[in-house]
Amino acid sequence: MADVLAPVEARLRDSLGEPDARAAVTFLGTDRIEVLRFPAGDVVRYATLGMSAHPMTDPTAGLSDPVRGPRAELVLSVRGGVAETDKVLRPLAVLAASPQVEGVVVAPGASLDVGEPLWPGTSSTSVLVAESGGLVADLELDEPMDPVRFLPLLPMTPNEAAWKRVHGAAALQERWLSSGTDLRDPLRKSVPLD
Repeated sequence: MADVLAPVEARLRDSLGEPDARAAVTFLGTDRIEVLRFPAGDVVRYATLGMSAHPMTDPTAGLSDPVRGPRAELVLSVRGGVAETDKVLRPLAVLAASPQVEGVVVAPGASLDVGEPLWPGTSSTSVLVAESGGLVADLELDEPMDPVRFLPLLPMTPNEAAWKRVHGAAALQERWLSSGTDLRDPLRKSVPLD
């Protein structure tokens, strides 16, 4: 596990700078998940560390491969100083533990729901997983391990999540773009969906 997590943390530091805080959460039957907070001007970035320790396994697969399979960490960017966004640490750790707990393979286009507001004052209870490679470049690991992908998370309101289930992730992202939605606004309301 440490063989993977040390270079993962180094990649996060190289890309996002030095974290100013970190918290660790351990769920029964899972490895420890840490969430690191990186200040970046008026934006705060939260990144998980620990999700990539093991490859994610398709729940329909008969056996899990301890070496091969997709690996990922989650990255959330929000405007700081507007809401108590540090309360997102536990929900982020829950999402990062979902591959171990629920056998979920987290990939771009997926929706992840925590069933409650991500932090006080937000109407967002879930996230849309976006494509990796932008903010933090993928980390290649020694063969035969898959690279670690750093997946951005885009907060969604319950209405947006329901609309995405019907119309798809690309349509929701297009709706956000055409409406000029500030996805980093921790207090934003749902985009118009009519």
